[in-house]
Amino acid sequence: MDTDSLRTFLAIHRTGGFSSAAERLGRSQPAISRRIALLEEELGAPLFDRAAGGVVLSQAGHVLLPLAQRALAAIEDCRAAVVALRAGQTGPLALAAVGTLAGAGLTPALRRFSQAHAGVALTLRTAASSEVSELVRSGEATIGLRYHRDRSGDLDCLELAGERLLIACAADHPLAGRTVPSLASLADEHWLAFPPTGRAREAVADSLSALFLAHGVADLRWSAVDSLTAQKRLAEAGYGLAMLPGGAIDEERAAGSLAVIDVAGLTLANPVYVVTRRQGYLSPAATALIALLRETSGDPPRPPSD
Repeated sequence: MDTDSLRTFLAIHRTGGFSSAAERLGRSQPAISRRIALLEEELGAPLFDRAAGGVVLSQAGHVLLPLAQRALAAIEDCRAAVVALRAGQTGPLALAAVGTLAGAGLTPALRRFSQAHAGVALTLRTAASSEVSELVRSGEATIGLRYHRDRSGDLDCLELAGERLLIACAADHPLAGRTVPSLASLADEHWLAFPPTGRAREAVADSLSALFLAHGVADLRWSAVDSLTAQKRLAEAGYGLAMLPGGAIDEERAAGSLAVIDVAGLTLANPVYVVTRRQGYLSPAATALIALLRETSGDPPRPPSD
């Protein structure tokens, strides 16, 4: 068993197939298949089962997954520690973040970090929250920035200030720029939301429906739209309302193509967390970046005092 075999195994798991894993790793599918066949022969058990549209982990694969992630992460720790020792404040640093968090909210921290650590090769990749955790867990990213706390025991979570959600509408909507007395006032509107199935999303129709249900509205009209950009364009066209991160619609609001509807007494926010691997190695540069993320995000929300 070697690191290449484990990386191949993880790539197949994440992409859901041998062909897609081969494409991601820049290798041929026969080479990928052969590598996994050798690993399965060494372990004496199949690691994947065939499923509709791809492959899924077998029982043995589920057992191997967390161990493979920890093994590769430990190797990355070794590499990072030696690089940091030899290079001081230089070297690579990988950050994984949810796409909507990689916009205006992250820019001040990255700008200040780049100015203070010009020798650090900082790389950024975007993914859904669950994927951000997986990238940190496997050592492919040192720092993750995601929505909601990861409840697994192998990651440390540091809460930042939440990302406010706004109800976006067309600029010519009758309620544009106005405040309505309750969320129930918007129950007859047509809504846009990420679908609750398929690839993991940060906000789904189920969450929107649950929010309205909590405010006494059991039936809601909505359309599934699996793209943030598409939701914005459809809202601009007057096709519906969308509950979107404030930072994602700054440009449209400044241009006058989108407006916001406020609800009296209601503040919505997605909790944001920095995730790192528990007991994993953090270089001085990584520690500095986390400090900047905390400083530029502001204080996290606090529960009301008694």
